[in-house]
Amino acid sequence: MKTPLVVTTIGLFYLLHQDWWHWHSARPLAFGFLPVGLWYHALYTLAAALLMAALVRWCWPADLGSDE
Repeated sequence: MKTPLVVTTIGLFYLLHQDWWHWHSARPLAFGFLPVGLWYHALYTLAAALLMAALVRWCWPADLGSDE
């Protein structure tokens, strides 16, 4: 069950990275000065870092960390 969920989540993150909906306009501004596309990518980067941390924690092979 873990593998399909991981593949689906990574695929979803790939699709969300494309950001088709903010290409043609810098408006609205987040916090009054930050273009919404830049704000979106800042949040996306944080979410991607959390996803990578979760992948390392729960999907990393256990035998790669041993010193034999």
